[in-house]
Amino acid sequence: MRRLLSLILASAMAICLCTNAKAETIVKARGDMRVYGTYFANHNFTGWNSTGTKTEDQFEIWQRFRPRFDFEANKNLYFRLGLKVDTIWGYDTYTAANPTAALMVELAYLQFKYPDTDIQVAAGLQFLSLPQSKLFNSSVVWSNPLAAVVVNAPLIPETLTVQFGFGRLLDTNRSFDNSTTQVGDELDAYFLTLPVTLDGFKATPWAMVAVAGRNANYALKNSNDFPDLGGTNFTNTLFSAASYANMTASSKLGSWKNSQNPYYWFGGAFEVSALDPVRFYADVVYGAGAMGDAKAARRHGWMVDAGAEYTGFTVFTPQLFAWWASGEDKSTGNGSERLPYLRSQWGAGNSFLFESDQALGRNYCAYARPVGNYGIGLSLANISFVEKLTNQLTFAYAHGNNAARALRTARTYSASYMTMGHDLGENESMFGINLDTKYMIYENLAAIVETGWAHGQFQESIWGHRLYHQAESNGNNEWKVAFGFTYKW
Repeated sequence: MRRLLSLILASAMAICLCTNAKAETIVKARGDMRVYGTYFANHNFTGWNSTGTKTEDQFEIWQRFRPRFDFEANKNLYFRLGLKVDTIWGYDTYTAANPTAALMVELAYLQFKYPDTDIQVAAGLQFLSLPQSKLFNSSVVWSNPLAAVVVNAPLIPETLTVQFGFGRLLDTNRSFDNSTTQVGDELDAYFLTLPVTLDGFKATPWAMVAVAGRNANYALKNSNDFPDLGGTNFTNTLFSAASYANMTASSKLGSWKNSQNPYYWFGGAFEVSALDPVRFYADVVYGAGAMGDAKAARRHGWMVDAGAEYTGFTVFTPQLFAWWASGEDKSTGNGSERLPYLRSQWGAGNSFLFESDQALGRNYCAYARPVGNYGIGLSLANISFVEKLTNQLTFAYAHGNNAARALRTARTYSASYMTMGHDLGENESMFGINLDTKYMIYENLAAIVETGWAHGQFQESIWGHRLYHQAESNGNNEWKVAFGFTYKW
């Protein structure tokens, strides 16, 4: 804790020095803090971690604070620094007597407008999300901070803008490879979006190309939460089952022949408000990777979603949504037929099934994969009969789109690649219900209660006797209750 306090004090002193030295520089501070307790029973429907080797602790208290500082020279130039601590009481920073500091830099980027134009440039560690219609929260492919250079240039004011950029997600060996032979140890991405806004209609076509090195370390979590809770890493979300196990091995099924392989995605996000108060939303995305390598190494797939909401009521907003994502066929020898992705924040209605935009956002959902299934949902958002009190009630049903044989075979490579309750076979399903409540104590202080329940139907021939019957003993249910406070300044 001493190191954490020292760093915060040093940052404050630096801010004061900068303010005194450069009177024209304005320093703006903002941020948020949340603290809450979560009781979560039957993680992964078993009460164990995703591979069935550890037992859950059902109650935890989480605390996060995120101070952000803008060093603003003028309205066209500033640098933003964002810090974050996000962990449980009794661990890391919040350990009594002998804490280990867990302060991380979440944002650190420069943003400016090119002189005498509206072209905006941002360079550094910044938040980036690929386009997704508003009803589904955020991108299924990438939504997370990223070290990148991003350029925004309006082509037709208030109508057409172009955004493009480059980001480096991984550089495992840094400045030098481990021998005199150069290897592909990076994961780089190039992206382009073209948002078009017309009266009553918005469309954003987009594309991204990534270059994936065979020797990069992809065992980094793609999820906001720990793998034991259901989060995964890039090896799960990018690669086929055979490549998950054998990508760097020689002469094995799924091994990469190429030092680097391209991945690409293209799609569109659409919103229609011309018939307001009825609004429509839709997205489509296709992605593929390693298509020029061995068959077993390839991965490609589709995802589409659509939804509608009615905003004419004063006391609630009904929303209806559905989605479909391609799943695995019977063979793993021809690669994977699921959409490759990196860091998803996709989900409608704060559904308990998916990791999306829940306010108390750690250890908080069923962590179902957004790919390899299809489903439908209904949400009643913005429910408000009492001043300062709002609720959201959501039901979502998901059905598997993966061949059972493919799931069984994938688990022979690793029990971590496909996991029960997160990946669904074609004869499996699950549904989730959540009721979330927010009461505004002050304008920037809220008391929040989040509840969620999920029920699944699983196939013993896929997951094995032990996991299947452990879930059965829990009624194939998992549920949570969380209560806490959020403060924004």
